Amino acid sequence: MTVPLSVLDLCPIVAGGTAADAFGNTVDLAQHAEQWGYQRFWLAEHHNMPGIASAATAVLIGQVGAGTKTIRIGAGGIMLPNHAPLQVAEQFGTLASLFPGRVDLGLGRAPGTDRAAAYALRRTLNTNPEAFPQDVMEVMDFFRTPQPGQAVRAVPGGGLSVPIWILGSSTFGAQVAAALGLPFAFASHFAPAMLDEASAIYRERFTPSEHLQQPYLMLGVNVVAAETDDEARFLASSGRQSFASLRAGRPIQLPPPSKEWERDPNETPGVTPPTRVSFVGSPATVRGQMAAFIDRTKADELIIVSHVYDHAARLHSYDIARN
Repeated sequence: MTVPLSVLDLCPIVAGGTAADAFGNTVDLAQHAEQWGYQRFWLAEHHNMPGIASAATAVLIGQVGAGTKTIRIGAGGIMLPNHAPLQVAEQFGTLASLFPGRVDLGLGRAPGTDRAAAYALRRTLNTNPEAFPQDVMEVMDFFRTPQPGQAVRAVPGGGLSVPIWILGSSTFGAQVAAALGLPFAFASHFAPAMLDEASAIYRERFTPSEHLQQPYLMLGVNVVAAETDDEARFLASSGRQSFASLRAGRPIQLPPPSKEWERDPNETPGVTPPTRVSFVGSPATVRGQMAAFIDRTKADELIIVSHVYDHAARLHSYDIARN
C-alpha cells in the first residue's frame, strides 16, 4: 500500500469464548502487527456489548503496550461524554509515562453504547454533545506544562506529549478537528454516508496548529482477506451477522461463519446504500479495492478492522492486507 496501515481492534469475544481469550488474542494480534510493520494499534471503547471486551480501554492498552516494543498504541477511541477530562488525561498520562513516545489518544463524542448503559456510566443523560469541543480542549490543557498556581493538575499527564486525534462519523467531528488543527479519523468502517463531505470540510477548513501543520486524514475500513474470494466471503459472514444483530438492537458475540450470511439479506448491491466500507476477497482482490479507495479518497492512512471468528484466519487476513 502507498499509505501507512494501522489496526483497530475491538477485542472480539467469539461465540463460545471468553473475555480472557479475547485479551490473549488481542495481544497476539498486536505483536504480529508490530512485526508486520503496521503503524499503530488502537482499541475502541464500547460498553454493554457481549461481543466486545475493550470496555476498560486504557487498561487494555496498557496490556498491549507491555506485550509490544515499538508499535504505536492508543484509543480509537475514548468516548469523552463518559469521562471527566481530568480522568482521561491521568489515564493517558500514565500510559505515556509507561510507554514514552508510543501513545495516541483518539477522542469521540458518541456514548459507545445504548441509553441504559450510558446512564449507568454517567448517572445522567443530561450531557450536551455540543460541549465536545470544550471537553477536548480541557483534555489538551491538562497535558500542557502546569503553570504556577494551577489549582488542578493531571499527575501524570501535565507536560507530556500525547498526540490527540478527533474521531467522527459526521461533519461535526471534521469541523472540530479542522478548527483545533488536529488529525481526524473518520469511521467509514461502519458509517460511510458522510465520508466525502466530512473529508472535504476537514481539509478545506483545517487551521495549522502547534500539533499539526497539514491536515491528516485516517479512514476506517473493514478488511477480510483470504486465499480466495470465496473463502474470504465465507469468513466475512461472521462480521455481517454481528453487524446485522447490532443494527437490530441485539448485540451478540462474534458468531462462526455461515454460508447463509455470505451476503447481507438486507442489502442489495447497487441499490441499498452501503452501511460500511468493506474490502473482502483474495490478495489480488483486496489489494485492488484498497488501492482504488486510497486513490479516490486521498486518505493519509487506513485503519483496518477485521471481524473474523477464527484467530488464525484473522491474523492471516491482516498479513494479506499489509502487502
